[in-house]
Amino acid sequence: MEGGYDDPMKAVSESSSGDEKDAEDVDDGEKQTDTMSVAASEYDQKVHFAADEDEMKRFKEARLDQMFPDEIEIPSNEPAKVLLQDYRGLASFRTSPWLHADEDCPVEYERIAIVPNFNSVRKALLKSLKKSDDHKECHPGRYLTLHIDKVPSDIMNEYNHRHPLVIFGLLKGEHYLTVVNMILQRFGDCEDVIESDEPMIFHVGYRRFSASPIYSQHTNGDKHKMERFFWKDNPVVATVYAPIIFPPASVLMFKQLRNGKEKLVATGRVLSVDPNRIIIERAVLSGHPFKINKKSAVVRYMFFNRDDILWFKPVELRTKSGRRGSILEPLGTRGHMKCSFNGSLDASDVVLMNLYKRVFPKLTYNARVPLPCASASYTETVDSDMEIFD
Repeated sequence: MEGGYDDPMKAVSESSSGDEKDAEDVDDGEKQTDTMSVAASEYDQKVHFAADEDEMKRFKEARLDQMFPDEIEIPSNEPAKVLLQDYRGLASFRTSPWLHADEDCPVEYERIAIVPNFNSVRKALLKSLKKSDDHKECHPGRYLTLHIDKVPSDIMNEYNHRHPLVIFGLLKGEHYLTVVNMILQRFGDCEDVIESDEPMIFHVGYRRFSASPIYSQHTNGDKHKMERFFWKDNPVVATVYAPIIFPPASVLMFKQLRNGKEKLVATGRVLSVDPNRIIIERAVLSGHPFKINKKSAVVRYMFFNRDDILWFKPVELRTKSGRRGSILEPLGTRGHMKCSFNGSLDASDVVLMNLYKRVFPKLTYNARVPLPCASASYTETVDSDMEIFD
C-alpha cells in the first residue's frame, strides 16, 4: 500500500504464525513438565524418606550430645523428682562408692549365670581339656560320622547346601546365658551414627548372634560411665546378654543395612564375663546465674517449682569454670534458687548438677540370625532400624 503502510493480510499471517509458535512452545513446556513430574515421582518411590528423616534425627541427637555431653532438659510442666526418681548424686564419680548395687538389678539377673572367680574357672577348664584322653579328641585328618538329633526344622529349611556346615564343641558351662563385655574400636573410615541399645550383629569367636549392646567407657575404676553414642576416636566396652565365652575371643560387630546387607562397623575382643560390672548413666541438669554476688548467686532454669529444689538440695553443684557449690534455699515458687559457691561466678557461666543411675543391657539375644545378602560398601545408605526375629 501507498503511504508507507504494510500489507494488512501479511501482518495477519505473521501474527497467526507467531501465535502457532507460542502454542507449540507451551505444549513443549507442558510435555517437559509432565516428564519431570513422572521422573520425580518415580524417584520418590525408590527413596525411603522415612528412613532419611530418622537418620537426620539421629545425626542431630549425636551432634547435641557431642556439644553438650549428657545434658537433658526438664519440661516446665513436669516435676523433675518424678522424672529423675531413679537417679542419685555422687560427690565424686571416681572415688564415691556405689552403694546397694544388688538392689538395682533387673529380673533377668535371676535367670543368668554368675560365675565367681571366672578367671580361675577358665584356667581349670582349659587345664582339664589338655589332660583329656586322645580318643575324645578329633585330630586333623580324621573322618567322623556325626548323628545330631533334636534339630529345629526351621534351621534345616534355611540351610544352604552350597555352604559348609560348621560344627563346634562347647566347654562345660558355655551354653549358659550371662553378661559378656567386649572392648571395641570403630573400623576403618566408618562414619555411621551408632547409638546405645541399637540392634547389632556380632561374630564372637565361633558364635554369631544379634543383640542390642550398651556402651561404656573403658576405665580401671569400679564404675564405668555409659556412652550414649559409639564415637570413632575412643574405644568402648559393649555389654550384651550372651552365652558364656572365654576371653580372649575376637569380635566383629556388623550393622544391617536396609537392603539386607551387613556392614562391618567395629572390631575388638572379649574383655570379661562379668554381670557385676557397674555401668552408670549420667544426666546433667543446667542452670544460669540470674543475680550474682561475691560467693553466691540466684540460679534459674534448672528447676521450675519449689518442690524439685528441696528434693535435689543435697546434691552438689558445679560450674563450667570449675567452681563448686550447693543449694541454700528456694526463692519463690517458679524455680529460682539461692546457691553458694567457693568463688565468684561470671555472667556467662553455667551451673551444672550431675545425677547418676545404674543401667543394664536389654535381653535381646537372638542366636538365629539370617545370613547377609552380600558384603556392603562404606558409601551405601544405612538404615538405623533392624528387625530382630524372636
